[in-house]
Amino acid sequence: MWLLNSSIGKKLIMSISGIFLVLFLTFHAAMNVAAVFSEEAYNMICSLLGANWYAVAATLVLAAIIALHFVYALMLTLQNQKARGNDSYAVNVRQKNVTWASKNMFILGVIIVGFMLLHFAQFWYKMMFAELLGNHHVELGGAMVSPQDGAAFINYYFSHLWVVIAYLIWYVALWFHLTHGIWSGIQTIGWSNNLWIKRWKVIGNIYATVLMAAFAFVTIFFYLKSLCDGSCC
Repeated sequence: MWLLNSSIGKKLIMSISGIFLVLFLTFHAAMNVAAVFSEEAYNMICSLLGANWYAVAATLVLAAIIALHFVYALMLTLQNQKARGNDSYAVNVRQKNVTWASKNMFILGVIIVGFMLLHFAQFWYKMMFAELLGNHHVELGGAMVSPQDGAAFINYYFSHLWVVIAYLIWYVALWFHLTHGIWSGIQTIGWSNNLWIKRWKVIGNIYATVLMAAFAFVTIFFYLKSLCDGSCC
């Protein structure tokens, strides 16, 4: 099957899965921003996305898409290295219009997946997974909280400076990954031409910047909030 065997087919699968992941990140960012304005509203969303069957099904689909995207990225990387052969060790003149992100997409992907494991351990494992195990309360910073109390998790984890720094690094890696991935995915699907490719690059940069700025805003907001709460201001 050409989708599985050809380079174009593999890139198409990566592009489609990548677009789905961008849509998920957009939803996640909007959900997080809601917590800034109303922690009650955020907790209501968390309860809707708890251990309900539709949320669990969506999580399994999301996990499959992430795995598919990463596996095909690994396959294409190994395929490209094999095709270059000894040339991969040669010192070549930097190609014109080739960005740093486009040359390091797999490395960025590995960094992103690594931090994703941290995110899952801090949030998903103690929230949805805990609910699936039938736990009505989980330990968080010496206190017992409900797995649906998402605001408590955000307030707790983003009060730690090392967590904030780790997440900001994650957002930077995601930004680099998305600035290339968005327009490249659209081009692979065929929704581009010589005129629109430049426009998609600009749109991709703006979209990635706004998206990561939203995540960073929430992270920094709750860290500053913790400092304010600690000093009773």
